[in-house]
Amino acid sequence: MNFTKYSKYFVLSLITALVSVSFWIAFYTNLPGKLGFPNTTLETIFANYDGPNYMVIAKCGYVKNCISTQFSLPQPLEYYPAHFPGFPLLIKLFSFATSTPKAMLIVSLLGSILLTLTSYHIYKKYLKPELAFYLSLFLIFFPGRLLVLRIVGAPETLFIGFSLLSIIFFQNKKYYFSAFSAAAAMFLKSPGVLLFAAYFCMAIFDYLKNKNFKELFNKYFIYLIGPLTVLVTFYYYFLETGDFFAYFHSGDNFHLSILPFTVFISNHTWINTIWLEDIIYIFLLTFFGLKHLFKKFKFNIIFVYPFIYTLASIFVAHRDISRYIAPVYPFLILAFAKVLSRKFNQKLFLILLPAIILYCINFIIGNVAPISDWTPYL
Repeated sequence: MNFTKYSKYFVLSLITALVSVSFWIAFYTNLPGKLGFPNTTLETIFANYDGPNYMVIAKCGYVKNCISTQFSLPQPLEYYPAHFPGFPLLIKLFSFATSTPKAMLIVSLLGSILLTLTSYHIYKKYLKPELAFYLSLFLIFFPGRLLVLRIVGAPETLFIGFSLLSIIFFQNKKYYFSAFSAAAAMFLKSPGVLLFAAYFCMAIFDYLKNKNFKELFNKYFIYLIGPLTVLVTFYYYFLETGDFFAYFHSGDNFHLSILPFTVFISNHTWINTIWLEDIIYIFLLTFFGLKHLFKKFKFNIIFVYPFIYTLASIFVAHRDISRYIAPVYPFLILAFAKVLSRKFNQKLFLILLPAIILYCINFIIGNVAPISDWTPYL
């Protein structure tokens, strides 16, 4: 193996791991408490939403009787199928070697490393190696909401990582690997359907360009594994709950609206605040980024996927838009590569880094589930 060729992958993996472990050690030693925050423990990390929900599923599946007798989280039992089974099944797999909460963090860490490495692989395809490396480092810490998702138990890092891996395989014309990576993303989170929608759009572009249906079928038919993954997931729900459509019966889980920007109607569930100006800036930067991506890539998957994801996101009525739109972040950083690479802007990022870290600590402390007894989770 040529170590020099893969040395930057190794360094990025190491830095990604060190960042997460550093936060875990800080919470374990109650460093935030010494800085003026409320007292913290490692359980503060474990209890961050939606980690406890996934741990419950890792322990009980979606079986209501098991959940109701062993756990006491406030949400109704019908809510758990809102969480796709990929992440909790991985937690269950790793929990054979350690406790379920620690297994959850191990899976999140592996997802965080996958996200960093796939982002770097895409960046170095279009940028100079030094800039690709810097942007991958930048993505570890920014945006702050994505850094939170790297630290706590969350499927987003794995979801984004597998989505980017699918795109990498697609660009290299390895369509079977691309489709199965996309299916893995689909098994982790329902928005994985948007990646398959992007490939459907690419199929249409290919047909309009080449008018060769046989070639089109041979290239794209494997992506039918996307709907198959949904059917497998719903059949799993049927086996566990007796309801094939349990995902759609999971209560107040669907935040899509027929009108755009209903996130600014503050009396909607999951919003309940008038402090929403930051969402305007998120959308503004995203739109600017998409403009730059289109200018450079036109109807390439590098533009099409984040465009479709952003289009769906403007119909989401939920306060946490910065989490919902997280899969677009790696592409936005690519779009703003020229600006971010300037020496002065790199210094600005270093000035902001303490603010990002304090934001993450504050968010993690304030986003915990009310767990008084950890015994069922162990």
